[in-house]
Amino acid sequence: MTPFIRPATIDDTAAICAIHNEGIVDRIATLDTVLRTPEGTQAWLAERGPRLPVIVAHLDGGVAGWASLNRFNPRTAYDSVADFSVYVSREHRGKGIGRLLLDALINRARAIGYHKMVLAALAHNQAGLSLYTHAGFTRVGIYREHGQLDGRWVDVVIMEQLL
Repeated sequence: MTPFIRPATIDDTAAICAIHNEGIVDRIATLDTVLRTPEGTQAWLAERGPRLPVIVAHLDGGVAGWASLNRFNPRTAYDSVADFSVYVSREHRGKGIGRLLLDALINRARAIGYHKMVLAALAHNQAGLSLYTHAGFTRVGIYREHGQLDGRWVDVVIMEQLL
C-alpha cells in the first residue's frame, strides 16, 4: 500500500512524539537527547501557523513518518528561509517514505513562498544525507565537533536548496 501525505492533526500527536523519540534514541537524526512528551508535542503542533506546516505520511491506518517546516532564524531578514525536519518510524525506514515527505515539504515551501530550505544533518546519518542529496540539496559546509552525543563529539553537515 502506498502512503498518502496529509496535514498533521492533533490526533497525530502520540505518533509524531513516538517517531521523534525513536530518532532521538537511535542517535541518527538529531542532537536532541531529551525525549519528547505527548503534552509538549501537542503544544508544539498547536502553535504551528500556516508558514510552519507539519505533515504526516499515513499508511495502513497509522502515521509512518512526519515532516515540518521550521523557522530558521527569528530575524526578519531570514523570513524567506525555512529549516525543516523529516522523521520516519523505525519500521518504515528505507522504504521511500522520507522521500515522499521531503518532496511534499519542498512543494509546500514553494507554495508558501520560501526562497530557500536549509538543514543541519548529523555527518554519520548516511541515509539522511543520501535522501537530501537526491532531493536536490547541496552540501555547503560542515560544523566540526558541533555537539556531543553519548560523550563523543559529532560533526554536522550543512545543506541547502534554493527553491
